[in-house]
Amino acid sequence: MGKTIAVAGKGGTGKTTLIGLILRWMAEQGMKPILAVDADANANLGEVLDVEVPGTIGDLREGMKTEVPTGMTKEAYMEYHIQNLLVETGTYDLLTMGRPEGAGCYCYANSLCTKFIDFMVKEYEYVVIDNEAGMEHLSRLLTKEIDLLLVVSDPSLRGIRTAGRIKELVEEIKLKVGRLALVVNRAPEGRLAGEACKLIDEIGIELAGVIPDDPLIAEFDREGKATVKLPAEAASYQVLGEIMPKIFPY
Repeated sequence: MGKTIAVAGKGGTGKTTLIGLILRWMAEQGMKPILAVDADANANLGEVLDVEVPGTIGDLREGMKTEVPTGMTKEAYMEYHIQNLLVETGTYDLLTMGRPEGAGCYCYANSLCTKFIDFMVKEYEYVVIDNEAGMEHLSRLLTKEIDLLLVVSDPSLRGIRTAGRIKELVEEIKLKVGRLALVVNRAPEGRLAGEACKLIDEIGIELAGVIPDDPLIAEFDREGKATVKLPAEAASYQVLGEIMPKIFPY
């Protein structure tokens, strides 16, 4: 497997929108092939990327309990269907994890998921993962080696404290992270208050950059447009284009 980028942050910080713009930026730099993984239970990366998701790994786990045809092994069932869940766009491919496990034991299903996902990601030069605020989902089903982990926060002190807790959790579960950095999103005029800067220093997390509150993103959301199609001159995309080469050299 090549380089891996993962994004985490509390709900409402715009991390999925940020993932979409990162994927666009990577594609424009000629980075390929790219696998995008939507590992958030509230899966909506497909909407951001303007692609239709045919199903999720969560659906596949459920189906293994009742839908495996007679004469077909569960391994063969998994291999066949996991390929059908992969959305190929020509620019990047998308795999959607879906909801976490429900009632009952999923140990065997999770083991098979891990086996086939591990095999799949090795075929890509870049893997980009949109993750839940907690990192357990990522460590359980995908990879424990991440080249760049971006923790996304809004400019509030509460949001920055949450980013600090995510940093602590990463250290507790011993994820192998090459670089962990904070991106503050939706900041008025692209600036942080002095109290926020002080808290970031206290937490000891690298500040990769501050992305301004972009009215175009709100407009796209209201009109149901895929935010990956923001105009190139959009303030948020312009600043992201300045941040990424500094923290993810290719």
